[in-house]
Amino acid sequence: MPDPAPDPTPAPDPAPAPAPADAPVLLVSDHVEGAVHVLTVPDGTVRARLTGRHLSEHAGFLALPGGRVACVDDRRGELLVLDPFGDRLVERAVPVAVPAEHLACDPSGRLLAVTTGLGRNAEPWSDLLTVVDLATGEAARVRTRVGEPGVTVLGGDDPLVVLRHREPGAFAAHRFADLLAAPPGCPAVTALALLPLPDDGHGDAQEPGTGEVFAATGEGVHRARREGDALVAGPPIPWDAPARGWYLRLDPRRPALWSTLRGGAPDPLRWPEWTNQAWRHDLATGRTVRTGLGPGLVFRLALARHHTAFTRIHPDGDELVLLGADDTVRRVPLPAMDGAPRRGGTPWEGVQRRAVAASPDSGWVAVTRGGHGEVHLVDAATGEEAARLRPGTPLMHGGHLALRTRGDGADGDPVGR
Repeated sequence: MPDPAPDPTPAPDPAPAPAPADAPVLLVSDHVEGAVHVLTVPDGTVRARLTGRHLSEHAGFLALPGGRVACVDDRRGELLVLDPFGDRLVERAVPVAVPAEHLACDPSGRLLAVTTGLGRNAEPWSDLLTVVDLATGEAARVRTRVGEPGVTVLGGDDPLVVLRHREPGAFAAHRFADLLAAPPGCPAVTALALLPLPDDGHGDAQEPGTGEVFAATGEGVHRARREGDALVAGPPIPWDAPARGWYLRLDPRRPALWSTLRGGAPDPLRWPEWTNQAWRHDLATGRTVRTGLGPGLVFRLALARHHTAFTRIHPDGDELVLLGADDTVRRVPLPAMDGAPRRGGTPWEGVQRRAVAASPDSGWVAVTRGGHGEVHLVDAATGEEAARLRPGTPLMHGGHLALRTRGDGADGDPVGR
């Protein structure tokens, strides 16, 4: 029986419609359906739409200067640079190795790195790393080490790509220029410098002002800085709780790290009993603040102008949790999802989920209702739902979101989210 014909190339998508210069824009990715919707906020007007694009939910959206974002199409094997405020939504498309695991850039937003992960496989199998120079369009692929490496890109006169490996754990530094100059054929490369880490690293961040890199582990947050051609470890930051963070991000509004601490039995069937705390570490003062969020599944977070937003999924009811700059907590109930995680099952296999997004220059918070094709738009100042947006696809598994304004400073966090 002959192989099935490949999917036909979709017709060109229309050019974006004009939008007010100061209007926030919401990018909604339905990675299952293969669509990207661009909506103005708060009215929900569709500015643009891409079809036939299955973005990597794990690599997420990477904020670039000027309100642009980078993401990876896992079906076509392309890094996309999207300009939701421009005349052409797709500013650039560059072939990269997939499935994309993590995505990061240097502080200038010019030099990008994409690591590969499991995709729909039970064990890590790919050791490919792609580096891209957006200014010249040059790209190269090399082989590093099989796994699911995190990545950051340190800037300066001689930029470094820093991979965060697991089992065995290590920071591995590579000179960006050497990777970009690699010959064809995906050659294996050797790290310029190695710094040991615990084996259970998961979660990466970089502070552009100091050039420090951070990795979340069971022991706490490990940190390192560049010294010549070497990486030098700094004092780890403890979680100070019987729990750990699996997600780590830099707050571009102030020099701080955020995570969500998960505690309780590791058995995924007992997920309704998991404890969750918001964790914030001020890098300037060294002060750490933890705030209880409630039981269930809490993972990624979003940073609005004066609030940090979390979604909490639980069989007794889901909610958006808004943590104010003054540490006040507001809880906003969310309508139930058909196909939501249930007691007796895991919280991530064959179930609906929620994505959350915000912009450091806006008071809006967007939350998806997976499988229903809905996005709740909430005013963080009041906790009121201002609109329910329906981009036009079901958003199975929750989809993925990014909320941008032209100059919101979100690119101060140079790691994909």
